[in-house]
Amino acid sequence: MTARTLRTYPTARRDDLVEDLHGHRVADPYRWLEDTSDDETQAWSASQDELYAAYRDGQRLTGPFATDRLTARMRELLGAGVVGAPAWRGERYFFSRRAGDQEHAVVVVSEPDADGTGRTERVLVDPMALDPAGTTTLDTWQPSKEGHLLAYQVSSGGTEESVLHVLDVATGELVDGPVDRARYSPVAWVPGGEELYYVRRLAPQGLPEDEQQYHRRVWLHRVGTSPDEDVEVFGDGLDMTNYYGVSVSRDGRWLLVSASAGTAPRTDVWIADRTTGAPPVFVEVAVGLDAQTGAWVARDGRLYVQTDLDAPRGRLAVTDPARPGVDTWVTLLAEDPAAVLEDVAFTDDGGDDTTPTLLLASWRRHAVSEVTLHDPATGDRLPGDDGTLALPGLGSVSGLVTRPDGGHDVWFSYTDHTTVASVHRFDGRTRSTTVWAEPPGVVADVAAVTTRQVEVTSADGTTVRAFVLARTDLLDADGRPLAPAPAILYGYGGFQISLDPGYSATTLAWVEAGGVYVVANLRGGGEEGEDWHRAGMRAHKQNVFDDFHAVAEALVAAGWTTPEQLACWGGSNGGLLVGAALTQRPDLFAAVVCSAPLLDMVRYQRFGLGVTWTEEYGDADDPTQLGWLLGYSPYHRVVDGTEYPATLFTVFEGDTRVDPLHARKLAAALQAATTGDPLERPVLVRRETGVGHGGRSLTRTIGLTVEQLQFVADRTGLAR
Repeated sequence: MTARTLRTYPTARRDDLVEDLHGHRVADPYRWLEDTSDDETQAWSASQDELYAAYRDGQRLTGPFATDRLTARMRELLGAGVVGAPAWRGERYFFSRRAGDQEHAVVVVSEPDADGTGRTERVLVDPMALDPAGTTTLDTWQPSKEGHLLAYQVSSGGTEESVLHVLDVATGELVDGPVDRARYSPVAWVPGGEELYYVRRLAPQGLPEDEQQYHRRVWLHRVGTSPDEDVEVFGDGLDMTNYYGVSVSRDGRWLLVSASAGTAPRTDVWIADRTTGAPPVFVEVAVGLDAQTGAWVARDGRLYVQTDLDAPRGRLAVTDPARPGVDTWVTLLAEDPAAVLEDVAFTDDGGDDTTPTLLLASWRRHAVSEVTLHDPATGDRLPGDDGTLALPGLGSVSGLVTRPDGGHDVWFSYTDHTTVASVHRFDGRTRSTTVWAEPPGVVADVAAVTTRQVEVTSADGTTVRAFVLARTDLLDADGRPLAPAPAILYGYGGFQISLDPGYSATTLAWVEAGGVYVVANLRGGGEEGEDWHRAGMRAHKQNVFDDFHAVAEALVAAGWTTPEQLACWGGSNGGLLVGAALTQRPDLFAAVVCSAPLLDMVRYQRFGLGVTWTEEYGDADDPTQLGWLLGYSPYHRVVDGTEYPATLFTVFEGDTRVDPLHARKLAAALQAATTGDPLERPVLVRRETGVGHGGRSLTRTIGLTVEQLQFVADRTGLAR
């Protein structure tokens, strides 16, 4: 096929289907595209594949966006690989690592040599050894409390349907599994390693077909026995969409279970004393409250509670695990009015001395991390410079990791927009921080890049922040652009997810080529705490899109870019974001990358995991909430005769979270409605099989990113 094929779009039947939903007349002309197995849908998808191939054949990209050159550069920018913080178990520690040329990260154990003079590393789990095709992903892993066993979960083809296995760390031999229906399951080991608690769905037999992916329970499993013999511990009679967390204290006495209905911003927590017999008797820590709560029993035997109850940005409280109710909580770290509490860790003298000597707290202040030091008894911040842990820059800290058997050390990962993540160790005795582990590969040389955080005023007067990255030589002495440039505006704005500074090969490849890359911290995210999240969910979802439009307009007004050079990019909930942007403000963007998106907000909860997201978006079966959804649903906002931006939908046929039907339906609607020349403003669908919503191999990641960047560069002029 040739580029001339782009002058017409494949024919898509447009049905006269209009439903009366709670008094709303709702058209759905492309509902037939919901059925993946239908011959007509398959024919339409095949024709979209041909159309996209014709577009690719017609591209004549040179310079940094030539396929071979961009692919090679992406491999260089990802060449350092990844290394994770350690999970200590005695003298062993476990960590994840991916060398720059590895397709997937592996789980590694480090242990002392037999003669005690050094350490030896061994790979315990390698997804490529399990599946040389690269379609198997490692979803999670957890060593036993003694470090002699490792539980891990893998899934295939992008389905995220995790299967649980247990291996012997010394020999690498499997000793248990496979245990299926373990998607999104935590693992909590009982001391000794003979038993573990985990989460598993009920067997599908006897359940309605549309409920078989729900109905999770917490189970007690004895290693080496059939899961059919597992003991159901918790969850019967509760919400069928509940996700559960489970943990066991270091001494094995206390069992904690948390529950949240779907993705609702509320978490219930219970605790049980395992020494009082079986079955465990659960006592409420925080149940039925409009708050998110996490709790654990520390080495000192006290129950610590991290919560946003009466503190939307978070606080830390402490109590007696035998009397865990809210009325017994004593606040140890109060809410900061301008920073969100992310994590805490305690140091002590190790061994039998469990009295905390220092309290570390990591915070997110306007999306930038900081770590503070406190008196562990009073919560008071240490005076002067002693109260702040020095970080390498304005970036992100993830995790504050200590040894389960105590000590003065704390490990954490650090990254920023131009710095590959590395692991740092803080010594509580000397108050010094050193780099403990760096990625195993070579860090690519990167052109000088300037990062600025800008403030923008949204439609209702709310201040919204964004990170703007550009090549330093394209800015003046004050950090302002010398001339407008092609720009990518990226956002998410949902589920309390914060877009914090982090190394991105995609960003650097774009900026190195002369583009501007912008990350917007929108309402709906977690950058400013739970109130910020709730200001962008349910009835307030339009605030997210208004914030995004405000950032785009500010970029144009400040001379960073122009509407003819501006692209927006988002995936999943961010795909909904850019879908709303292109239908609400088609005048503001030249190009759109819409990946694995939600787009039909009237029927979203009928597919994938949609029913678990009604607390975030609203329930279309409710008349009032349907009104919220119709107010912005991209599929229902398409207007015939509008010139829409060039749009690339990227979808993944193994996606069990967000069904590709959303992209199919909006693509068909846009192709029928747009007045844009298909050669200049094409509406295209790139689909991929064998992958899903989440993890994928390195090669597939690079391949997808290269094509997305090429599309944006082609349509915004950076490749010309």
